[in-house]
Amino acid sequence: IDLKCFVSSQVILVQVNPGEAFTIRREDGQYQCITGPAQVPMMSPNGSVPPIYVPPGYVSQIIEENGVRRVLVLPQQPDFHPGGHSPLHHPPPPPHAHLPAFIPHPAMMPPPPHLYTGIAGGVGDLSSQYISQYHPAQFFSDQDSLSQHGRPSFVHRDDRASKAHERLQKKVKERQGVGGGGGQVKDSPPPSPRKSCNSPPTVDIQNGIGGKALDAEHRHVVACSDKQTGKEKNGELKGEVSDIQAREAVVNWSDPTRPESENTTTEEEPVLPEPLSYEISISITGKDGKYQSKYRYVLKSCFLQVQAMCTSLLGSPSEAVSFTTLSCEPDPPGPPRKSSGTKNSLTLQWKAPCDNGSKIKNYNLQWDEGKGTGVFEQCYYGPQKQYRVTKLSPASRYSFRLAAKNDMGVSEFSEVVDLFTSCSVPLPPFPPELEMAGVTWLCLKWQRPSSSPKEDDIYYILEMEEEDSGYGFQPSYDGDELSFTVRNLHRSSKYKFRVAAYNSEGKSNPSQVVEFITKPDRPSCPCRPVIRGRVQPDSFKMAWEPPKENGGAEITKYVVELSEGVTGASWELVYSGSALEHVCGGLKPGCSYRTRVYCMSEGGQSPLSETLQVQTPAVPPGPCQPPRLVGKPKAREVQLRWGPPHIDGGSPVTCFSVEVIGPQSDESREVYQGPELDCTVGGLSPGRTYGFRLKAANKAGFGPLSERCEVTTGPGAPEQCKAPSTTCKSPSCVVVSWEAPPCNGAPVTEFRLEWGAAEGSMQVCYSGAGLSHEMKGLLPATNYFCRVQAVNVAGVGPYSEAVLCQTPCSVPAAVSNIYLLKESELQRYGSPVDADEDEEGGVIHPPLAFSPSTCLGICWDAPCDHGSEITSYLIDLGEKQPIVVGPVTKYVIQNLQPDTSYRIRIQAQNSLGTGAFSHTFKLKTKPLPPQPPRLECTAFSHQTLRLKWGDGPAKTAASDTLQSHLQMEDKNGRFISLYKGPCHTHKVQRLNESTSYTFRIQAFNEAGEGPFSSVYTFTTPRSPPAPLKAPKLERLDDNSCEVTWESLSHMKGDPISYSLQCMMGNTEFKQAYKGSATSFLVQNLQANSDYRFRVCAIRQCQDATELSGPYSPTVTLTPQRSETVQSGGAAGSGSRTGTESNRTRQSLTDEQCAFLLLMVFAVIAILIAFVIQYFVIK
Repeated sequence: IDLKCFVSSQVILVQVNPGEAFTIRREDGQYQCITGPAQVPMMSPNGSVPPIYVPPGYVSQIIEENGVRRVLVLPQQPDFHPGGHSPLHHPPPPPHAHLPAFIPHPAMMPPPPHLYTGIAGGVGDLSSQYISQYHPAQFFSDQDSLSQHGRPSFVHRDDRASKAHERLQKKVKERQGVGGGGGQVKDSPPPSPRKSCNSPPTVDIQNGIGGKALDAEHRHVVACSDKQTGKEKNGELKGEVSDIQAREAVVNWSDPTRPESENTTTEEEPVLPEPLSYEISISITGKDGKYQSKYRYVLKSCFLQVQAMCTSLLGSPSEAVSFTTLSCEPDPPGPPRKSSGTKNSLTLQWKAPCDNGSKIKNYNLQWDEGKGTGVFEQCYYGPQKQYRVTKLSPASRYSFRLAAKNDMGVSEFSEVVDLFTSCSVPLPPFPPELEMAGVTWLCLKWQRPSSSPKEDDIYYILEMEEEDSGYGFQPSYDGDELSFTVRNLHRSSKYKFRVAAYNSEGKSNPSQVVEFITKPDRPSCPCRPVIRGRVQPDSFKMAWEPPKENGGAEITKYVVELSEGVTGASWELVYSGSALEHVCGGLKPGCSYRTRVYCMSEGGQSPLSETLQVQTPAVPPGPCQPPRLVGKPKAREVQLRWGPPHIDGGSPVTCFSVEVIGPQSDESREVYQGPELDCTVGGLSPGRTYGFRLKAANKAGFGPLSERCEVTTGPGAPEQCKAPSTTCKSPSCVVVSWEAPPCNGAPVTEFRLEWGAAEGSMQVCYSGAGLSHEMKGLLPATNYFCRVQAVNVAGVGPYSEAVLCQTPCSVPAAVSNIYLLKESELQRYGSPVDADEDEEGGVIHPPLAFSPSTCLGICWDAPCDHGSEITSYLIDLGEKQPIVVGPVTKYVIQNLQPDTSYRIRIQAQNSLGTGAFSHTFKLKTKPLPPQPPRLECTAFSHQTLRLKWGDGPAKTAASDTLQSHLQMEDKNGRFISLYKGPCHTHKVQRLNESTSYTFRIQAFNEAGEGPFSSVYTFTTPRSPPAPLKAPKLERLDDNSCEVTWESLSHMKGDPISYSLQCMMGNTEFKQAYKGSATSFLVQNLQANSDYRFRVCAIRQCQDATELSGPYSPTVTLTPQRSETVQSGGAAGSGSRTGTESNRTRQSLTDEQCAFLLLMVFAVIAILIAFVIQYFVIK
């Protein structure tokens, strides 16, 4: 490391050599390591040169050249040995120390490449691992911190640095002129770089990181530039110590004197001044102990020596000076560390910091209680160096800091450390999943166990087992990531994977084993294809061998590509399959082709094989198109023209040959041979037809002849035909005939007949060589026009004159459709004759209504009359006599049988006759509506009437065709609907007693609604009185008792009387009383006999009839006992007992019996279902 110091500007340029590192700490406490080569500009606020610490075996030396101080690191054997204290445990400076003697320049520092925050031992305490990691680095130190910064190159001076350098040079000259460097100004502060170099700097002369030495074996030399010359190197030096503090002391000394023998030679050349350097050594083991350079100690008895150095000469040390530093508060301790912990507790330990001369009495441990707010509370205060914190939450973070206290005060707090409580062992994670697969790698991912909290540090172990390897599962990854790519695998191989999670509590069980297969690699290219057999003009057979390496997967198919030409610009797929040979067909003769092969497998597509070049042989040209006539043929010659053949056979066409065939012979002769594409053939007969054929030739020979081209010399178009003649064979058929016109040298090949209903819209209806044509499918009584023309090979002749032809009239056409009138239309349809008769009588009657059961209303579409008006229609009903109607299209057929099908067809008639019948249509009449049934009353009461009609069950299905409609007359005389449906009974409820009701009924089905029946009247009877409660008995004496019962109100004005019956023993009931009273005195009772009483109400109707209600429950009167005291109670008890027994013996009603039977059936059904479920199904 080369350090340049511009004293005036207080900027230091640190040069870091390649392969070395420079470690510093910034003002914010962050560490930075700068690797060489680099130049780091630094700034010193007080102008002092910072101490430079070098690795073992090297020493530092300060040299000033031209006002620039340079620190040189030179190799030298170490002369000093470590002292009593470990360098890594020396106390740091107090928190109220002065400004740092060396800080990074703030404006020129780049961002740190890496920050180191986990430094053990507090501020300024570097761990052994940290120092060994950057062992070759050169350290700059200050009082408070060790900073790491990188800085861009600083290679020039600014104006401020130049002026400061000039002031430094001026000060040096003044100092030389005044005293020659003899003494030192006592009052000047030694740290200033503008003072004499005999004074060492008063900055922290230890390691700059809190007063702790990095290595006791390092030898440190502080060098200052000195301009004085002619001094003895072995002059006497004496150090003086002043201003002794706890961590620093001021050392002063004077320059050594030069011997007089060196000043006698005046004639010799002047000797250049050599720079002097001074070394301060301190010993704490005694005056005669080992001395170390630039160390300070707190409250220690120290001995100090000073010796001068120049180049390679070393002066004798001065006499030892003894001094003792003062004591102070302890250094900041290191942060506490976690020695052990559980889910709910943490055991913390810490080391004692340097006590600085006063024994540490107590430690103050503070924590944030896991709140994370930055507010700390005292957790422990005492002299112990460990403490256990309990009652904590699992997997939670807690922050701690520590301070030490002695008699001099309390140290600063250590760095805040975050510790976590333990968690439970994680659950087995889910099996790993395949994210992506390659030929030699598999990318797997897995999930974090859902039961583990986010604060817990979970690590994962991915294990892999190769199939058939025999080594079992081997770990492939161990870390906290959730994915990993396993590399260096074999292609197309199966691997088994499982993953396990672990934390500080332990390791989980591995997940389920999953299998993944690597992808196969693409195969190598097939061997170069070869030709099998002879190359044909349009095909060749090629073969190839499989690739030498299939990539771990079977070859699925081979692909053959073919390119036409020599360049191979475009390739076409011609084969894809698993065979090892292929016939390339459909090729062009005489053409060059290039072919290549590649194969496909699961691993992908192989490279292309080598290219095979094939040349197909040429063949004679293909057939030419027939020669074509150029211009109009003349009488004795024709001009022909042709084109080259579409297929040249792989060689250019060089010659053409034209042959002609005579009109009366099949012999041919060559009339032209040459390379031209046209020729003129002469010597032909006029009006004759000749055939011409063409063939082409190349180097392989002549090709086949073309098709014949027929050419007629000198023909003309036919003349105009005469007007055709027409003959009507029937109203729908006409025969047209004509004569052939002159042909003008060419026979007529075709006649064209045009036919149409108008002269300007005729169309060709016949084209042929015939002289007549029969036109069919014509309409009767219709005008038509026709004309004819002749055609030959020369052209088309003109049309003849148009001829008018009229077809005769005919009988009408057949009726196309017959429709059935709807029922609503049938009701509105009436006879006009009947309407006139009604008007003559003076009374307007509504139109006649036709019943759909006996009538059928039909209508039809009027057919074409074919030139004669339709006079009538004939309606055929099959077995019945046909009905003739006028020229109408609607008619109602009456007097038909109900529910009967009829086959109907119609034909039209005109003056020429009767047309054809229409198609037969099947129509059916509806059945007659049903008659009303007889209505009867089968059951009645004072509030209900049960009515019955017709024959059949009381309840029928809703699909019955015959249904009934029951109506009842209301108070207003209108009939309202009570029931409409297929049933034959209905119960009318909520009626009044003794009231007459009127009913009527109607039957209907799909044929319609029948008539209503006559009116039926039914009357409800009077209602009997309600049943009475059991009467009450009161014994008066042994022979009499009084019977009382409840009273009823009058029923619609009818009075109520009561009937009391009495029964003695087992005899029959006899009436004891009848009247309107509600009590009765019974006398002459016999002793030792049981009496039973019951009562009923009787309605006295106005027509002198009586309606008796049901009897009340019986009441029993038991004989009186001998004990008079209990007679009343026994009588009452006996009475109640008799009443209850009588109630029990009372017979059940119909409703109660039905309900009881229903319950019995329900219980039996449940039991049967249970037995079937349990014994049969199960």
